[in-house]
Amino acid sequence: MNIIENWHLPLNISIRRKIGRAVGNWKLLNHNDRVLIGLSGGKDSLLLLHALDELSKRSPVKFQIAALTVKIQGMNLTQLQNYCEAKKIQYFVQNSDIMEIIKIRNEKSPCSLCANMRRGILSSFAAENGYNKIALGHSIDDAVETFFLNLFQTGRAKSFKPLSFMSRTAVTVIRPLVLLSEAAIIDEVNRLTLPVLKTPCPYANITKRQNIREFISQLKINTPDLCNKIIHALETLSSDDNWRPADDPE
Repeated sequence: MNIIENWHLPLNISIRRKIGRAVGNWKLLNHNDRVLIGLSGGKDSLLLLHALDELSKRSPVKFQIAALTVKIQGMNLTQLQNYCEAKKIQYFVQNSDIMEIIKIRNEKSPCSLCANMRRGILSSFAAENGYNKIALGHSIDDAVETFFLNLFQTGRAKSFKPLSFMSRTAVTVIRPLVLLSEAAIIDEVNRLTLPVLKTPCPYANITKRQNIREFISQLKINTPDLCNKIIHALETLSSDDNWRPADDPE
């Protein structure tokens, strides 16, 4: 079986079930949704595209998908274009000057700024072209890393949500991979031989998030199910558990 034939293989059943659980738990997809997938070329976004393409063909909930890459300097998109063409997925490219802006500003948190700018470009493109949702490929590991980043940097016990509304563009963000681990994503991407791009970003692996990732890996030695515990905490956090002083307004 060649690489392109692998691109047409169905998802692993356990992967499909976890994505289905996320979609069902948070009502991520509805009839007649038009979903724009943020395709960075990394493993997460490629598996997300593969999964939503399959789901759009199998699900009784009918929705449409397309993909958009926010292109930064040094990206070669040939493999992504070939994949989308083979799968008959509509594909868009939006050029950006994100790297130049980061350099000019000497940005201390380049990953955060880049993510915010790319999300802004995605949501604006979606709003201007009739897409009511954008889909991002964040995993359970990303959610837990974001939780600890917020905890250590701002003292807040929070992470991004599986479903969130962007009021500026009236576009909803969905994260269907949020119950999948990074390890499971890597295994599935390898099985499907998806065309993962090597990132041209000069800030990869030297960010605060990388430090948090290493910290979490140490915690997992004694608490292997750490990620599931953090997600459970985020799902069940209530006013009964906070330490707000009695005379503070809600």
